[in-house]
Amino acid sequence: MLSSEQIKSVLIRIEDLGLGLIVLATIVALGQEVWEMVLKARVDLADLLLLFIYLEVIAMVSIYFECHQLPVRIPLFIAIVALARYLILNAKTLGWEGLLATSGAILILAVGVLVIQLSQVKFPYREK
Repeated sequence: MLSSEQIKSVLIRIEDLGLGLIVLATIVALGQEVWEMVLKARVDLADLLLLFIYLEVIAMVSIYFECHQLPVRIPLFIAIVALARYLILNAKTLGWEGLLATSGAILILAVGVLVIQLSQVKFPYREK
């Protein structure tokens, strides 16, 4: 029978492998996007935002490997940038309801980041 420490060690290794695969896939996607920009000989704002999302994913995994904790703000930042990119790409076809809904989602996420930031100042995390 495996001890709880052995099970924890196996789970950490599986998690590390999964995160390594995420980084590898992100680097491949980053390279593909750069190659697409080279082929079209042009860089659009949507391209830059996508590159930013890829870099944020890599940064998020890097922070996890350093601290073994994932700050909730980073996925929220990624979501905000992804929604902004979606808004830029689809602004002409969304209609006012879609524009309002997407903008509202960005606002809700931004307020969430603010609440998390303020709560961390008021109630700082302490190691056990």
